[in-house]
Amino acid sequence: MYRVTYGDCTNGNHLYYGRYLYLLEEARGEFFRHLGTTFRDYHKQGYLFPVSEVQLKYFAPAEYDDELIIECRTTIFKGARLGFGYRIKKGSILILEGETLHGCTGTKSNVKRLPQQLKDRLKLFIED
Repeated sequence: MYRVTYGDCTNGNHLYYGRYLYLLEEARGEFFRHLGTTFRDYHKQGYLFPVSEVQLKYFAPAEYDDELIIECRTTIFKGARLGFGYRIKKGSILILEGETLHGCTGTKSNVKRLPQQLKDRLKLFIED
């Protein structure tokens, strides 16, 4: 859950569109914690997951002090590709749907296959 702050909003009292990417990043981090690890853990092992593509579709505005529910799910993991899908809701109202695609690289930007440990954990959460 995330509560929209005054600093998140435009003069029109709507959550600024650029802030949604921050919320998706936060949801991804929590998803990895749910898997039992963090992005930092993978970084220490020499893996990075830079974003290569973002798609967002807005359905309704979020406003100051709204409590948002942010859902994150795995959409793809294959080779060096990793994808996540998102839904942001205010109660039963759909605010946003989105997807981020990531590459898997080493710390010197060289392409790497996803670590087997991560693939094993993600198998439990892949969207059909």
